[in-house]
Amino acid sequence: MALFAISDLHLSLGGEKPMDIFGGEWVDHHLKIKENWEKLVSDDDTVILGGDLCWAMKLEEAQQDFNFIHGLPGRKVLFKGNHDYWWQSYSKVIKALPGSMFAVQNNYLAYDDDIALCGTRGWIVPGEYCLEQDEKIFRREKMRLEMSLAKAQDDGFKKFIVTLHYPPFIRYEEEEGFAVIMKRYNVKICLYGHLHGADHRRAFIGERDGINYFFISSDYLNFKPLRLDLNNI
Repeated sequence: MALFAISDLHLSLGGEKPMDIFGGEWVDHHLKIKENWEKLVSDDDTVILGGDLCWAMKLEEAQQDFNFIHGLPGRKVLFKGNHDYWWQSYSKVIKALPGSMFAVQNNYLAYDDDIALCGTRGWIVPGEYCLEQDEKIFRREKMRLEMSLAKAQDDGFKKFIVTLHYPPFIRYEEEEGFAVIMKRYNVKICLYGHLHGADHRRAFIGERDGINYFFISSDYLNFKPLRLDLNNI
């Protein structure tokens, strides 16, 4: 049983949102995802999807994209991204998802008996083009991360993997909020995406203050799910 992660699939199988306008690497990118996924992932594995699953505006419009993901091997654990407009009501989302797909919001999902998969969307960190409204959302997202980790801890988990959609901070800038919360819960692995193209250079990858950060945007990973090493968690 292995754990993989990838974010920003930006599917549009039931709509008209061609991704190739963002560069040649996005041409038929869903076929690249399918090919790589089927080579790497088995039915006993779990794949974390770190937000921006598809471009659908309404839940019913996302069904074809759900079916595509459902048809791939493994259990899939979804976290919300800033473009997941179809994700409005959590209760409606979990009812609409096919059997191999699970969504996390203000809660967690057990990976196994030891490890809890926690997280939230995140938001623009203060100081980075940040308006007053952004600061309110940022504070709310910190509360949601705390809620996710606290619920897992209350249920007896001591090992946590956190998935955010937005970066917890930008490269070597000061940590803001999310990293502080993760350190309090002794989180060892944090996954995030959101950045694309030239913005890849803004991503921090590696260990910082005991937390290992992995950047999992699909175009950065060449549309290949990243297998996580859980030996040191």
